[in-house]
Amino acid sequence: MRGFSELDLGPVESLGVSVVSQPGATLLSLTADALGGRPQGIPADWRAHIRANAPRDSVDVLRPLFAPDHSGVPYCLTPDTTARSVPDIATYLEQVADLSPDILLDDLTSDFDGTVPPQWRPVVDHPRRWIASYVRVLQAVWTAFAPIWQRADPLLKRETERVGTAVVGGTLDVLLAGINARYRFEGTSLYVPDVDPEKFSLNGRRLLLIPVISGSSASIFSFEQPDVAWIGYPMPGMGLLWESRKPPATGDPLALVVGEMRALILRHVGRPATMGEIAGVLNCSASTATYHCGQLEMAGLIIRERHGRHVRLRRTERGDSLIDILN
Repeated sequence: MRGFSELDLGPVESLGVSVVSQPGATLLSLTADALGGRPQGIPADWRAHIRANAPRDSVDVLRPLFAPDHSGVPYCLTPDTTARSVPDIATYLEQVADLSPDILLDDLTSDFDGTVPPQWRPVVDHPRRWIASYVRVLQAVWTAFAPIWQRADPLLKRETERVGTAVVGGTLDVLLAGINARYRFEGTSLYVPDVDPEKFSLNGRRLLLIPVISGSSASIFSFEQPDVAWIGYPMPGMGLLWESRKPPATGDPLALVVGEMRALILRHVGRPATMGEIAGVLNCSASTATYHCGQLEMAGLIIRERHGRHVRLRRTERGDSLIDILN
């Protein structure tokens, strides 16, 4: 049964955080969705494109990683997020290809407390053969996807600016509350969906935020490394890449932190407004307006108030403060 793993960040105002452009995280997310049966929200046509270009045995090769009753990729197969410079995909794949079978087997033994599940038996019996097949699958996935990544640099720079603005403006908690529709941020803890839920504490480690360019519900993370914990989340505006359009430039600090639609909502509800009015301002459906308002309410930036038969939304004091800081 799927639950949520918890990462206790401690006081957010003293949190050490960095944005990292890590293509390996995007590659793992793409592979999980297109071939591993773990949905990440990849557009259907690109999922089909990746599958069409993947080796025929891809699903069999990946089955140990994405079995329904097990989650996670062994630490030795995950991208190195602690290096001074993030390796490109070619270097990452070389590192995996050169991986010692003994290291992989040690990681599996540690991950499963000495009892490796049956789905991993082909790997345990022939580790070198499996590593070579795994690298072959990853290379095919990246070759099919590479044109999208090559267009991503403007978005990556914009995301670094967005997070930096939140840190400087003291609104990092607001950003974390809206970083992924599948995550929850409550108190000082971030909750992420996991088939093997555990509780972790950051304990002074640095938090790395890794924008993932795969799908709208991308979720990939590692909380067990000794020096850092990292979270992969959907890159804001990535739909522009699928459509081959350049991301719009913005000099609006509020939009950089909460997103353009939520910035419009916050500015509009300086006075009470109905959900219908907000949908009109956004030029979107009622369900889309409700979703964005719900995220702002969870972040403590707006509240719902009943006036007779109508429900109106207005900014909280915290919302007012955010407007003052970022306007």
